[in-house]
Amino acid sequence: MKRNLQKILILVLAGTVSVEMAAQKSKDTLKEKKIEEVVVTALGIKRQDKSLGYVAETVGSETFEETQNNNWVQAMEGKVAGLKIQTAGAGPLGSARITLRGEKSMFMDNNYALIVVDGIPLSDGPRVNSGTGTPAYGAGSGGDLPIDLGNGLNSINPDDIESVTVLKGASAAALYGSRAANGALMITTKSGKSKNGKMQVSFNSSASFDSVLKWPDYQYEYGQGTLAKNKDGQFYYSYGQSADGVSTGGTSSAFGPKFDGQYYFQYDPTVQGQSPTRQLWRPYKDNVKGFWEVGSTYSNSVSLEQANDRTSFRTSLTYLDNEWMMPNTGFNRFNFAGSLSHKLNDRLKISTKLAYSRMKSDNLPATGYNNQSISYFMIFQNPNVDLAWYRPIWKNGQEQLDQIHPFSSFIDNPYLIAYEMLNGVDKRTISGSMMVDYNFNNHFSMMLRSGIEVLNEERTTKRPWSSANYLKGFYREQFITNQEYNSDVLFNYKNSFGSFDVSASVGGSMRYNQYIMNDYRAEGLKIAGDYTLTNAISLITKVPKPYDEQVNSAYALITFDWNNKIFVDVTGRNDWSSTLPAENRSFFYPSVSTSFILSDLFNIKSSGLSYWKLRGSWAKVGIDGSPYQLEKYYDLDDIPGGVTPPSVFPNPNLRPEINTNIEAGMDLGLFGNRLNYSFTLYQNNTADQIIRVPMMYETGYAHRWINAGEIRNRGVEMSLDYTPVKTQNFRWKLGANWSLNENEIMSLPDEFGGEPYTMATVAGVVYFNAVVGGSLGDLYGFKLLRTPDGQVIYGDNGLPARPANVEKVGNAFAKWRAGFQNEFSYKNISLSFSFDGQYGGMAYSQTHHKMSEQGKLGHTLVGRDNPNGTIVGLGVVQNADGSFSPNTKPVNLTSYYGDYYRRANVETNTFDTSFIKLRDARIAYSLPKSVIQPLKVNELTLAIFGKNLWIWTEFPMFDPEVATLDNSTITPGVEIGQLPSSRTIGFQLNVKF
Repeated sequence: MKRNLQKILILVLAGTVSVEMAAQKSKDTLKEKKIEEVVVTALGIKRQDKSLGYVAETVGSETFEETQNNNWVQAMEGKVAGLKIQTAGAGPLGSARITLRGEKSMFMDNNYALIVVDGIPLSDGPRVNSGTGTPAYGAGSGGDLPIDLGNGLNSINPDDIESVTVLKGASAAALYGSRAANGALMITTKSGKSKNGKMQVSFNSSASFDSVLKWPDYQYEYGQGTLAKNKDGQFYYSYGQSADGVSTGGTSSAFGPKFDGQYYFQYDPTVQGQSPTRQLWRPYKDNVKGFWEVGSTYSNSVSLEQANDRTSFRTSLTYLDNEWMMPNTGFNRFNFAGSLSHKLNDRLKISTKLAYSRMKSDNLPATGYNNQSISYFMIFQNPNVDLAWYRPIWKNGQEQLDQIHPFSSFIDNPYLIAYEMLNGVDKRTISGSMMVDYNFNNHFSMMLRSGIEVLNEERTTKRPWSSANYLKGFYREQFITNQEYNSDVLFNYKNSFGSFDVSASVGGSMRYNQYIMNDYRAEGLKIAGDYTLTNAISLITKVPKPYDEQVNSAYALITFDWNNKIFVDVTGRNDWSSTLPAENRSFFYPSVSTSFILSDLFNIKSSGLSYWKLRGSWAKVGIDGSPYQLEKYYDLDDIPGGVTPPSVFPNPNLRPEINTNIEAGMDLGLFGNRLNYSFTLYQNNTADQIIRVPMMYETGYAHRWINAGEIRNRGVEMSLDYTPVKTQNFRWKLGANWSLNENEIMSLPDEFGGEPYTMATVAGVVYFNAVVGGSLGDLYGFKLLRTPDGQVIYGDNGLPARPANVEKVGNAFAKWRAGFQNEFSYKNISLSFSFDGQYGGMAYSQTHHKMSEQGKLGHTLVGRDNPNGTIVGLGVVQNADGSFSPNTKPVNLTSYYGDYYRRANVETNTFDTSFIKLRDARIAYSLPKSVIQPLKVNELTLAIFGKNLWIWTEFPMFDPEVATLDNSTITPGVEIGQLPSSRTIGFQLNVKF
């Protein structure tokens, strides 16, 4: 008896004792793992989790319903080990770059995970989501800017999602072919359910409010100027030439006088010029932050569903209205979804699903470092300039003709950017599928499925007269059509032979995709403010070139099950791709996976050990190329009837890339599966990559396509779910995950002769260089010259000495990532919150460079009180004999900060992106049954939720989860004109009748 009491005491202290009594059901975001749980795998095949030889993590509908996001996929951040969701910080739509287990391709756009909705692949990604054709860094170029116009994920209504299963490795997604080589997200949308055959009506309403999460450390102690002195030898300021001296008001730098109660001739908005008398020299501390408003998002969704033994249906309507934090920006979205499933008889079942989405915006913000972006204005805004001075937008009597931008013609008025430089979009998406299931008998069945996705998108771009890059205005219309058709058939067989169960599937599929863009540009407007193509001074029309692709496939899967204890899967797939030459068009790839339920095999279950599974898998996946890389195709020129030759020499002998994946791991359940632990090791090798290599210009081409190079990813993933306390009225559940990925470049083309291969460059100063032994994401650029003990070396001019060659500065990707979730429930009250973060990773900041160069950040106050506005850089100079001595050469502050933080000095403008975020939190109250049943209500829940509520980081700019939208490519590790990220507080009402 004494020993039993000791055991009970130990279990109580361990937090694993529960009192199982009747209690009111509550929603749980963190699900207790069940070993018999059914998950959706490749081709929509449903399998028991215990039978899988690879990791397939499922995120339930509550994650997306309970914390509303403009792009629902962001709700998964930090919830799944190995999953990284990267946005560009470019506006309210939050287009996401989704990767699993690191980078596998030398081209960033080829690392996306596949998105599958109800078994039909979504034609998402860079091929479809084309940008404006402009880079992130383009100041003074006369061009336009990148705009986050959303991607296919934006069209999916989060309230319609039943679950998302994450297939991480090539083994898990082998049956989906080349597009799933980087893993897949399997989205299952809701179908009809009901209790006792009665119709159920659900209503979900939410209102949320956004404010800026984090600001740079602006300085408001010194104003505009360049250390100019008046005749008395004192620092001064003058807007235009005045009695005090020559004009100092044309600079963008903030190295002017300290704010100390003095008076100067300044800009006067009443006369739109120099003030008649001297005005108080003072800072306007809200002159950047005051431009940003509290954003809002309102969402209302209603659904009807019903089901019986033969028929089920569901339909839903949702409307979302967003006004973003930047004035006059935002979007609205309407969603309709319907599903119907009917058993005609015991053998035949027909299921259909249809979804329609319309996303519309009169204005989405532009991003990047260019005259027309609000990011550019924030960088150039000076501490002594009142934001209200810009508010009239137009000069007196010059409406639509000449804007107010009193300090530089290169800096556009922020309200002109918000209210006149409009980037409109009207995007309509229709997707649908029909599936027929037929059972021939108890052993044979067939599934026939066909799906269609049609996107029609209209874009408009308006630029008024007097804008920095378009003095006579600009207008653009783009019309995009993308159509994808997927059809597949699958024959299934299952039988038992004693202790063995065998199931096999054989099938084939056909996928066809067509993309068309029509582009019309009015370069200059005859009449200001008339945004029509007929008003063009010069009309440029680009007739679309063909961009289509077809892949035919055949595949097979066979599964062996011995006593529900040992499972073996073998798959094979053959693709025929139109993007490869005839002799290489057909390529085959296999996979094999296995799992052992050790707790059943050796009968070692106990009160402590509930479940123990070992698993392993090996797979190869072939990856075809992009369309039109085999032959020479001319591009249409801006001049009507003209063409331009291609700059990349085609390769008629391209082969498919080969992705080889191996993984092993175990799943462990303890204390009645109250504690579940998962551990995975993996290695992924991608060889024969399709890459561009330089050619001699004498050939008439800049590059050519070849097969070469190999990338290896190795990693570890761990996840934990635990229910420490579970009593009649109180429950505490927690989850955690941790992942590490190490990427190594194993080989490069012989053409480089051991020299680095520059895969991409941003802003002309940050290079993504590949070297054997290095990693994808390695950032290269100029650094400071240093002594062997790390001291900065200065030249004779008192400025940092400059190196001759670029060097590795860091890597864009984190060393490891982690997430932690908690959920508490007490009677009808629930509280949940989650943290996630990363360690390591670096990012270059163009904003930091420019604001440091101009003296607008707090760290540039160092040396401001020195005599004559000079500073001596901390470091050494090299003597003639090679020795070093302390640097003693004073230089003026503008020269020092301008040189030390110059744009090309990647080292001084690159920072650690480690962070911890309170990603989301929610407190909810469900009214008791006794209160709501007289109202004929089944459930009624009120909740308050928050997103990105708190952050810790040493990254000095807006957000350490930084990336750049460069045309349509989301490029991690570089910040070029990032927009602020938001902190969100919201309220929610859920009702079920």
